[in-house]
Amino acid sequence: MSEIIENVITDHKYVELTYKVIDAKTDAVLTQVEFPIGYVHGVTEALAPQVTAQLEGKVAGDVIDVPIDCNKLYGPRDESLVITDLIENVPEEYREVGTYILMEGESGQTKTFLVTRIDDKTLTIDGNNPLCGREVVFSLKILTVRDATEEEIESGGPAGAEPDMNKIAGDGVKPRSIL
Repeated sequence: MSEIIENVITDHKYVELTYKVIDAKTDAVLTQVEFPIGYVHGVTEALAPQVTAQLEGKVAGDVIDVPIDCNKLYGPRDESLVITDLIENVPEEYREVGTYILMEGESGQTKTFLVTRIDDKTLTIDGNNPLCGREVVFSLKILTVRDATEEEIESGGPAGAEPDMNKIAGDGVKPRSIL
């Protein structure tokens, strides 16, 4: 019984989980993370505060669904961040839907844009978060809960762990979000 109490999600516990993001209106899965992500609860801000709050007190094996109004998380959609230009004005390496482009404004601030549409003549990029304006459900499956090591607490997550993307996505496959 004491083992269960010790492995409850609280501050300074190392947690591994997988999750998927589901559109609340259509039930479509917008993205799914199959490779477990790890973080140290109460140390890392890896997840939205609403999600972190719902994980508190849960144990390995639990599955939770957390509804999120992305307008509160990311703000309302800003149509001025949607830009369409002639494809000939865009470097070739950016001419693929799903490509992220880091742009710098006149004041030196950077903003990430996503290529969302391409046709024969134009390319459209969007600087809004892909979840902006949506209501979603984060469905999380908790895989591991244990005491974090000092190194994990210091780094906020798994110490020195880098996933082998070739094993996850396959050799020669360029992994990208399915949003």
